Amino acid sequence: MSQAVEDVEVELTVVLGQNLMPVKQLLKLGRGAVIELQEHCDSPVKIYANGELIAKGEIMVSGENIGITLLEGVKGFRELGVVKKA
Repeated sequence: MSQAVEDVEVELTVVLGQNLMPVKQLLKLGRGAVIELQEHCDSPVKIYANGELIAKGEIMVSGENIGITLLEGVKGFRELGVVKKA
């Protein structure tokens, strides 16, 4: 892989879950409010690279740090068009 490709920065986003709520309910939220998510607590998190779903994983805690253990890849870099096939 060329050095130029290796130096490209990719924004990673990890999504725990989602929920829909009316603005009226959103405006009532305050400190300590709990927003329930549609996913189960054992559901894998979704990992996005520049807005594209690339993998699923699970949250891990190591001391004071939070990380993600990759469980499965959804899309490879070739499929995303980041690396061209030779």
